[in-house]
Amino acid sequence: MDFRLANISDLPKLKAVYRNIIDNMNRNNIQIWDEIYPCEFFRDDIENNHLYILVEDNDDIVAAFALCESNAGESYVKWENAHDKALYIDRFGVNVDYSRRGIGSIMLKHAITLTKQKKAKYLRLFVVDINKPAINVYLKNGFRQVDGIYKERIDDDLILREYGFEIEVLK
Repeated sequence: MDFRLANISDLPKLKAVYRNIIDNMNRNNIQIWDEIYPCEFFRDDIENNHLYILVEDNDDIVAAFALCESNAGESYVKWENAHDKALYIDRFGVNVDYSRRGIGSIMLKHAITLTKQKKAKYLRLFVVDINKPAINVYLKNGFRQVDGIYKERIDDDLILREYGFEIEVLK
């Protein structure tokens, strides 16, 4: 498998993979993503060199995430040290055809390596409170939940409750 920055030509396949992820999440009552988020953010992620993908030899996109320098929720939770440099994982997804194969853990290891290369001390992320499978992957990979909740208002009818997680990558 090849881990690399995504490019614009990956966009159609990427959106198809994420539509399947969203359908699967909806079937499992984890209704947090839709036709707008995360798919409409991928073009900007690619143009800003933030989107990383894992590609199988047959050109299947196996997983993806954006690695960003900030997050809208970063000031709503209590990080271990809020002033140290940190990067944030966003829009993390694993192709449903590759689920339960440890791909999430492989991608987190890649994210940790990139974070170290970019000289950030922490890798952080937010996860919606009902997304138990994701929470379990983060805990299994050494992330710790921090105090506080980021309440992200999507619209008048929907507020997502998000937990912050972090791992120190540079000691």
